[in-house]
Amino acid sequence: MKEFLSVGQIINTHGLKGELKVHPLTDDVRRFRQLKKIYINGEERIISWCKFQNDKVILKIDGIDSIEDAMKYKNKYLEVSREDAVNLPEGRYFIADLIGCVVYDELGEDLGTIFDVIQTKSNDVYWIKGKKELLVPVLKTIVVNVDIEERKIIIKPVKEWMSE
Repeated sequence: MKEFLSVGQIINTHGLKGELKVHPLTDDVRRFRQLKKIYINGEERIISWCKFQNDKVILKIDGIDSIEDAMKYKNKYLEVSREDAVNLPEGRYFIADLIGCVVYDELGEDLGTIFDVIQTKSNDVYWIKGKKELLVPVLKTIVVNVDIEERKIIIKPVKEWMSE
């Protein structure tokens, strides 16, 4: 499992004193209020303050004190250590932990690995790349078992849930 998890991407500067505009990569943007430190390029940085602007987060990070300083961080990802990550309820997983898991059907057929997780309004979708690409809706009626430790996911046979 990854030691660090991405929680946002710096998309621009904000103001003249080094503030950063961040696109959040988390389900709950209010989580940024609890963050005291983040990592950029593996370097620990202290958050001075945070505010929200529409669906974006504005952060002030110690040591980034001018627009020129802030520009150096554009497009960088903000990460938290796994120990500082939120505790997920049972049955919920970090996307970073799902990517790379091997997906099998209940009959034991290797369908490929999870390349990405597409988030939709109704449910997530596993994008699986194997012999062929497959999009699997993440529904209790389809996904039978997720074992992050073993990096293995079991789903119902495709013919049972996909109409051709």
